[in-house]
Amino acid sequence: MQDRLTMPIGNAIFTQRSTRKLRPDPIPVEDLHLLMEAAVKAPNGGNNQVGRFLIVNDRAKIREFGALYKEAWWAKRWDDHKWTKPEDIPLTDKNHRSAMGLAEDMKDVPCIVFAFTAPGGGANSVIPACQNLMLAAHALGIGSLPTTLHAKVM
Repeated sequence: MQDRLTMPIGNAIFTQRSTRKLRPDPIPVEDLHLLMEAAVKAPNGGNNQVGRFLIVNDRAKIREFGALYKEAWWAKRWDDHKWTKPEDIPLTDKNHRSAMGLAEDMKDVPCIVFAFTAPGGGANSVIPACQNLMLAAHALGIGSLPTTLHAKVM
């Protein structure tokens, strides 16, 4: 299965970007399996294998999560800046404008992978697994990005 990941590691590392504009095309199940294989091969603290993953590719659930994500995103902007609508974000603030685009489009992504740790597991132990997953996605031509706003939604 891993023979499909032929991108040289240096190329994968130095060309990977957070992709906030994602195509809605479904991700084949075999690609999701490969991404999970890459994730669980990552090193982790104490070799305890505390990482857990939840893949959501059901359209209705993604739309529901997308609505919650957007609501949480705007609540955070209100808390931090008192912004309530796109026009409040300065035109020169490309980072927030890009993140707003993700908040608006989250309902249309093809898949969401939630990363967790088992009870008592160190939260940072799952981070290398997430990086492996995103590098493998990049090698397959699948856009990805990390986001932690969902922790506030939960």
